[in-house]
Amino acid sequence: MSERNFKDWLSKFRGSIANYGYYIDFDKVYRNVNEIKVELNILNSLIGSKNIEDDFKNIISKYPETLKCIPILLAVRANEIYAIDGDGDFTYNFKKANCTVEQYIVFMRKTGLFDLLKNHIINNLVDYVTGVETGLDSNGRKNRGGHLMEDLVESFIVKAGFEKNKTYFKEMYIHEITEKWHIDLSTISNQGKSEKRFDFVIKTDKMIYGIETNFYASGGSKLNETARSYKQIAQEAATIDGFEFVWFTDGSGWTSARHNLEETFDAMEHIYSIDDLENGVISKLIGGI
Repeated sequence: MSERNFKDWLSKFRGSIANYGYYIDFDKVYRNVNEIKVELNILNSLIGSKNIEDDFKNIISKYPETLKCIPILLAVRANEIYAIDGDGDFTYNFKKANCTVEQYIVFMRKTGLFDLLKNHIINNLVDYVTGVETGLDSNGRKNRGGHLMEDLVESFIVKAGFEKNKTYFKEMYIHEITEKWHIDLSTISNQGKSEKRFDFVIKTDKMIYGIETNFYASGGSKLNETARSYKQIAQEAATIDGFEFVWFTDGSGWTSARHNLEETFDAMEHIYSIDDLENGVISKLIGGI
């Protein structure tokens, strides 16, 4: 790809590839809330209570299973909560009661949960917990983000006409490729000593394409290491008949590691960005089906 200009190519890298489902997994939020919806509705009777400690005591005595809802009211996803102050330290278990009702009352008072309920700061615990779960789910963005580039590349592979487990395959190890199509990839695997896994493998009549994908929104030493590693794989793959190594990468994080990426860009034939994907590079490269 010597006709391409690295500076122009890099200038089209994206700052984000967040899709619509990246921000909050609402299905998961609703599932978590539904699991404790009955218990939350029982605890709703405490909202605006003029005698909240006695009312709480009655609820816990009649419906001990409501205890399991308490941690999520504090945005804690655990069955046990530890607390210490001048009156001592306690580990409260909310799945299987290990303290007296009076001690749980102390917990509710000191954490501010009684104030939240009796002062009518909230009107409905189901709505409140839905909000808490939504906030907690935002922590899952990092995990979801790790798959975004893979999902994006896969959507373009499918768009080019390839079929999963027929003409393209996900997460395939070198030994699996060797066994399936009887191709010697020992040059890449260091004579079988290291087990490389490709994010995707596309199989056509004439060629096997081993594909890696990643997106870096921020910089770091890992980027330089990745660029060097993929350059080496590309050089090793170039010696194998019937096999091509393809790398799809993007992200503004590469700006800080541009020199290493440029070295790989200059040495590697099949290195592409999201802009290349949008311009139909898979069909141009592999021909589609």
